[in-house]
Amino acid sequence: MALPEVAVDFEKIQELAKERASLENLVGIGNKYKKLSQEQSDLKALVAEGGDLELATMAKEELQTTEEQLGQLAESLRVALLPKDPNDDRDVIVEVRSGTGGSEASLFAGDLYRMYTRYAQLQNWQVDVMDASPSEQGGFNKIVFEIQGKGAFSRLKHERGVHRVQRVPGTESQGRIHTSTATVAVLPEADEVEVNINPDDLRIDIFHAGGHGGQNVNKVATAVRIVYEPTGLVVVCQDERSQHKNKQRAMSMLRARIFEAEQERHDAEISTDRRAQVGHAERSEKIRTYNYPQDRVTDHRISSSFHGIPKMMTGYLDDLIGALIAQEQTQLLDEVMA
Repeated sequence: MALPEVAVDFEKIQELAKERASLENLVGIGNKYKKLSQEQSDLKALVAEGGDLELATMAKEELQTTEEQLGQLAESLRVALLPKDPNDDRDVIVEVRSGTGGSEASLFAGDLYRMYTRYAQLQNWQVDVMDASPSEQGGFNKIVFEIQGKGAFSRLKHERGVHRVQRVPGTESQGRIHTSTATVAVLPEADEVEVNINPDDLRIDIFHAGGHGGQNVNKVATAVRIVYEPTGLVVVCQDERSQHKNKQRAMSMLRARIFEAEQERHDAEISTDRRAQVGHAERSEKIRTYNYPQDRVTDHRISSSFHGIPKMMTGYLDDLIGALIAQEQTQLLDEVMA
């Protein structure tokens, strides 16, 4: 990074800075391990000498503690050496859509949006709504929002898929439990230099925004729709009062979708068992079930259940997300060892 020819290359400096940051934790653990290994050797030598009984006893006790710490560091090293998802440190664009279940599905989509928003706040991440289609009964038919924060993708990528809820809707007069679904897509945000988009391939429409936003939004044409003609991909952004900002956000959404599509094509070449993020929103495709009557959230990928739905729906997801990350690490370790 200190080379003059590198210092003037902004993109190269960014690339190297990211690589350096990704190695700092590994190097730190390695240095601690080397230091403790030396201490272990010194303590073993004291114990072996056995000259001063009191000193040898103290050394033996310290040796036990040191070996326990070495075991913990060895595990940390194994995890740190695992192949890292290159997208883990990226910001994300999250899209929540109502699935099967009518108005209750829209309400549930709104609940999921608030859950992720609150989780982001607890992580000191920034949340910005990019596009929203509110439901007449409350909640959302669709809501797209950006989350900016270090490690956002690494924590939220496991949320991709169909979420199922079982509860008694507020509109249910006879107390019957309804089952509804919502889909969640989590896209790593791509930089402009990573996705090459030919402006001639874009059709950009400007129109009057609907829904929330106040009189200014509805009176002035600020909403932006971009169609990527090579694939027919459509993105819409209408949450900002400025047409320019809406266009910027729409382009960010488009880059993220193209980037994700390119990654999926690449993954398909090397793996035949990659699954789509959201499927068709059928109940059988669920990754997680929120059972309100039993106050239980079950993640079907790890066959684990967690209690305390009210707390989880206010953003306290660390236990659940931590379990999913641990499962991912275990699978990676198994693959590496194999």
